[in-house]
Amino acid sequence: QVQLVESGGGLVQAGGSLRLSCATSGRTFRTLNSYTMGWFRQAPGKEREFVAAVTWSTTTHYADSVKGRFTISRDNVKITVYLQMNSLGPEDTAVYYCAARLPERGSSSFNDPAEYDYWGQGTQVTVSS
Repeated sequence: QVQLVESGGGLVQAGGSLRLSCATSGRTFRTLNSYTMGWFRQAPGKEREFVAAVTWSTTTHYADSVKGRFTISRDNVKITVYLQMNSLGPEDTAVYYCAARLPERGSSSFNDPAEYDYWGQGTQVTVSS
């Protein structure tokens, strides 16, 4: 079974930055690096929403709400995915989830949480105004 473990969440003031990490395990090195990796977030009372995704070839996709502020990247040696979040605002407060998507799903619907196969437990990000 694939395991995803997020870290790096916390409390930060508006305008600040955080870097989230997602460590993966449970499959071979080559298999894990073939997955598209995504970050989603869920605020209280709201649905889980797409934040960013990075394919095995490091093509990236972002939600409009985070473009220019967030950067997703992956380290295929450490088999870890990162989300650098800058210029944070209270609207970014949520539980952030890391997700992995099997390569046979192709490259469409990367922003649909139903198209991801494995999920981490989430890490809380709170931005104070």
